[in-house]
Amino acid sequence: MMSDNKTIPYKIYLEESEMPKQWYNVRADMKNKPAPLLNPATLEPMTAEELGHVFCDELVKQELDDTNAYIDIPQEIQDFYKMYRPSPLVRAYCLEKELDTPAKIYYKFEGNNTSGSHKLNSAIAQAYYAKEQHLKGVTTETGAGQWGTALSMACAYFNLDCKVFMVKCSYEQKPFRREVMRTYGANVTPSPSDTTNVGRKILAEFPGTSGSLGCAISEAVEAATSQEGYRYVLGSVLSQVLLHQSVIGLETKAALDKYDITPDIIIGCAGGGSNLGGLISPFMGEKLRGEKDYRFIAVEPASCPSLTRGKYAYDFCDTGMVCPLSKMYTLGSGFIPSANHAGGLRYHGMSSTLSQLYDDKLMEAVSVEQTSVFEAATKFARVEGILPAPESSHAIKVAMDEAMKCKETGEEKTIVFGLTGTGYFDMVAYGKYNDGDMTDYIPTDEDLAKGFAGLPNV
Repeated sequence: MMSDNKTIPYKIYLEESEMPKQWYNVRADMKNKPAPLLNPATLEPMTAEELGHVFCDELVKQELDDTNAYIDIPQEIQDFYKMYRPSPLVRAYCLEKELDTPAKIYYKFEGNNTSGSHKLNSAIAQAYYAKEQHLKGVTTETGAGQWGTALSMACAYFNLDCKVFMVKCSYEQKPFRREVMRTYGANVTPSPSDTTNVGRKILAEFPGTSGSLGCAISEAVEAATSQEGYRYVLGSVLSQVLLHQSVIGLETKAALDKYDITPDIIIGCAGGGSNLGGLISPFMGEKLRGEKDYRFIAVEPASCPSLTRGKYAYDFCDTGMVCPLSKMYTLGSGFIPSANHAGGLRYHGMSSTLSQLYDDKLMEAVSVEQTSVFEAATKFARVEGILPAPESSHAIKVAMDEAMKCKETGEEKTIVFGLTGTGYFDMVAYGKYNDGDMTDYIPTDEDLAKGFAGLPNV
């Protein structure tokens, strides 16, 4: 829905002065709060002291805060944001014409920075708090490499050491992403590796495995907790990350409000939940407060369908079972996804915040197969001029599906989706698609049962 008395430009930009000065914490407006993280040894809620052994102190405070709706963005982070924010909200006029749909389609483009994705929004915040705590460095995992790239940039900015465990199949599929990280000074290790105890254990149990985000998380946590002056940072899933990523949704809402546009449908790809949560948070807040209503759609790969086929239960956040237990939609921490080209979506669970919202039926979820995703990505690239990341292309696929439904019904719905990053380091994947060699893998019920069998008895 939108006002008819204003001409909508191709790109809607905010002024620098209109950029958010605070992050929005959607948990403050949730009637049913996300379940707390549990200590796997005691099954009691994790305390700030316990979490402080793994995460930076200020980030622990943010992780545990479910009452303050707005949290100030430190000035140094605001200043860094100004290098690449505000990011544009783009009216997809060419895509609308190609689809011959009455729908109005907009996308929030987060690929206009060197890391090529939205991940920098949280990376710079987490690096800032690590520097403020006078740490030597941080460790992390990365799937497709966007998070590792963003964190290596942020650590270079603050002169912090950065150790990245990159999911092995992505390490092999995306060598250029790996080299960008190394150029920014990061140490990059394919995961699972023989450099950690948990990595060696996983390799022994799953010989020849292509790895997963769950494996890489285990190694990164071990590396952080075994070295003085290091902490672990995570690029998705955690509430603190969704908090930082709320700048996406806050800017999107401000840009739409400039032209009196109210979206009907808001769509995002969903792996761990960082970009989806960031995009929908301020809109979800309005829905939770009863001010407006929106339809939210989470899009996940059919090869790793945590929301659409997972169980809502407490589970380990990592394959090595060294992290706290989180209540989330999960396929089981032992589930190793197929080597899907959307590496950033190959995670066995979903953010506890988004899981609670989904369980409360405040948002929907669909899963799509990767060949259809790349078909949509190719069409989008040809008419909109941006080569999208495989992860983002999941949202593109469903946005196009919804636009075609509007064509069938004649409804003029307004659709907004998150274009989380560019796909210029994903050319192996595009090559597979262009050569007709891409296949779809959908886990069987038997495959999923193996993962569910390992769920802790909580």
